[in-house]
Amino acid sequence: MAGPAETTLKRFADLLPPPMRPVAEPAACPDRILEPRALVDISPPEIVRRHSATWSGLHAETVQIMRLAPFEYGFRAPWHLLIAAEVAERDDGETFVEGLPRSTLRNFTHKLTFVPAGHDFRGWQIPRALTRTTYFYIDPCWPLADPALRFEEIEFKPRLFFFDSDLWQTALKLKSLIENSDSMPRQYGEVLGIALTHEVVRINSDAAPRGPASRGGLACWQQKRVAAYIEEHVADDIPLATLAELARLSPFHFCRSFKESFGMPPRRYHASRRIERAKQLLANRELSVTTIAFDVGFCDTSTFTAAFHRLTGQTPSRYRRNLD
Repeated sequence: MAGPAETTLKRFADLLPPPMRPVAEPAACPDRILEPRALVDISPPEIVRRHSATWSGLHAETVQIMRLAPFEYGFRAPWHLLIAAEVAERDDGETFVEGLPRSTLRNFTHKLTFVPAGHDFRGWQIPRALTRTTYFYIDPCWPLADPALRFEEIEFKPRLFFFDSDLWQTALKLKSLIENSDSMPRQYGEVLGIALTHEVVRINSDAAPRGPASRGGLACWQQKRVAAYIEEHVADDIPLATLAELARLSPFHFCRSFKESFGMPPRRYHASRRIERAKQLLANRELSVTTIAFDVGFCDTSTFTAAFHRLTGQTPSRYRRNLD
């Protein structure tokens, strides 16, 4: 007879269905305080502790997993969802945002995720640490203090497990208000909510023109965008088509331009960034080589060791010993 863990994993295996039809947006955008009819659903609910606060156009909640037990989550509603993961490590699991490849990233502490209104967000995980996350539900019809943003006209795009310093800091300030809502003026939350929305608009702004890269290589904005994406998703398998789309080039022209700019093909550059991330993790002696191998995207220790030796001339264990 299958044990509880096997039963849970079997139930999670079919959790991520194909994308559903978009949820209809509200027909009108009245001035109102957002009162969400749906929050991120986490199951089983008894392992979760939630605290929330609501301001004009914004509802936010801190969510803490209180027990190291498998859980699943899902959300789909006509509100934008911003997720700030303060502590998020898992031994296994998947996360899915409609419009993006599924991710099995194991450590997404200090990562952000943005789910546009009407998009599907769901996943499951077996946590390695007690997860702490803040969810921000943003009304897409919110009448902002700065109407020039034309918030309701922006075509928001999903982003999974990225980092943006300004957005992160604003999210942390709002999180502290949830925990200390009685001691802070409500107006402060309103101002921070507007600031958060400005940051969300900023990360969705893309004024970069399409066109060929200069001097045969990638333009500066293309180099920065692609390099940042690889850093954010260093442990994931990144399709070439995804990187080419970020640079707004065909895969053929992207490969040629990337090598001209970075001195190596995209796949080799991605591998080198994994090894650089592994070097940082090897400084933490509480992490085993096997754990580090999985955390930087390798399927097993032997593959990781071979790749590490190929790029550094040392095994991971010897590199760690030489840090002394």
